[in-house]
Amino acid sequence: MNIEEAVHKQRMFFNTGTTLDVEYRINGLKRLYSTIRKYEDEIYEALKLDLNKSDYESYMCEVGLTLNEISYMLKHIHSFTKTHIKKTPLSQFHARTYTISSPYGNTLIISPWNYPFLLSLEPLVDALASGNTAIIKPSEYSYHTSSLIDRIISECFDEEYVMVINGGIEVSKELLKQKFDLIFFTGSTSVGKEIYQSASENLIPVILELGGKSPCIVEDGADIKMAARRIVFGKFLNAGQTCVAPDYILCHKKVHKELIEELIKEIKLQYSDYFNPDYVRIINEKHFNRLLRLIDKSKTVYGGNYDCETLRIEPTLMDNVTFDDLVMKEEIFGPILPVIEYDNYDNLYDILLSKPSPLALYIFSADQKHIDNLTHRLSFGGCSINDTVIHLANSETPFGGVGNSGMGSYHGKAGFDAFSHTKTIVKKYNWIDLPMRYQPYNRHLYNRILRIFLK
Repeated sequence: MNIEEAVHKQRMFFNTGTTLDVEYRINGLKRLYSTIRKYEDEIYEALKLDLNKSDYESYMCEVGLTLNEISYMLKHIHSFTKTHIKKTPLSQFHARTYTISSPYGNTLIISPWNYPFLLSLEPLVDALASGNTAIIKPSEYSYHTSSLIDRIISECFDEEYVMVINGGIEVSKELLKQKFDLIFFTGSTSVGKEIYQSASENLIPVILELGGKSPCIVEDGADIKMAARRIVFGKFLNAGQTCVAPDYILCHKKVHKELIEELIKEIKLQYSDYFNPDYVRIINEKHFNRLLRLIDKSKTVYGGNYDCETLRIEPTLMDNVTFDDLVMKEEIFGPILPVIEYDNYDNLYDILLSKPSPLALYIFSADQKHIDNLTHRLSFGGCSINDTVIHLANSETPFGGVGNSGMGSYHGKAGFDAFSHTKTIVKKYNWIDLPMRYQPYNRHLYNRILRIFLK
């Protein structure tokens, strides 16, 4: 089956109205849950082959979060899909107003390689809960996981409902020529722009989950030891190949030296041997070589070692970095952590306001006034205060970027809404019909009444 035929087949199936049945959606989500459980060991094996992820990290960051999203949807889907009564203005008397959530239809999910299982299936869960069909295009870089996702989906669903199409850039280009009803993309900002441009040709709505250089602010007065521990966790999780990883640190000069010392201690404590079996490797040689070019040995205060055979780069700390350095010219997306010093609070604002809106902002501070000012004045996708990355692991809150870091949000209710169109419906009753809207207008009689209704 070619791509055009696959899209057509799914469109014909959606048009039957089968996916509008909430019980049909629930049964599909339950099948997906049980099949993931069935293949759990094989998922771990695939992630190990692609990225050298441990079973523990694979469950914590991929499998567990996917299962949690399914559980959340199964718990709340009836409330999400019910009719919601709205107030009707007096000017529309007598009528009943309500909204219903309607699926977009045929959706395309393009997922990345860094969390290949989670970022393929979590959007799928939201798409199915909302009543859509879906085609998933996983990354060709995470070959073993992408192949296993195909097996799982084939076992769970008929192709007319959900299917996986694997392949390289030519497959992606062919998919983007099709007229989907919504495209969900997770990946780099540069590719996101191409997706957006392609979708605009057919006026296809898009959800773009991108990235950017997410800053981590460490203020004077913060708990430096705890800050270092949590920064090292968030930065070097998945070897830094995380869209919300702290990209760089902005550190107040008063705590600069102490923070560097504590960061080195924590790296040694958490990653004493970067050849340990739980340390993730870089996805491929292309990205490995790109990261090596970003390391300035003259500014490296810890790490910098690497192994070409296993594609591993030691957690690396760079100090006295400036925004003119190569490492600050692009999103790092790897285990390199630059530290930049700032002098005062006003200087901090000048720096951050001049940068594109990041996907995440991290603030380590004991000053609530500063925290409030930063979170209200700056533009960013989401924020963790006195911690890193944890804000995305909550189905009760939306996750998404803004500006260069993306558009649209998902997770939980936000995910259901992302894959749904909210229809407003007004049901007018016939037993009374206010005459003031009809021509010929009787201005003398109805002008005062009209101004009572509309003011």
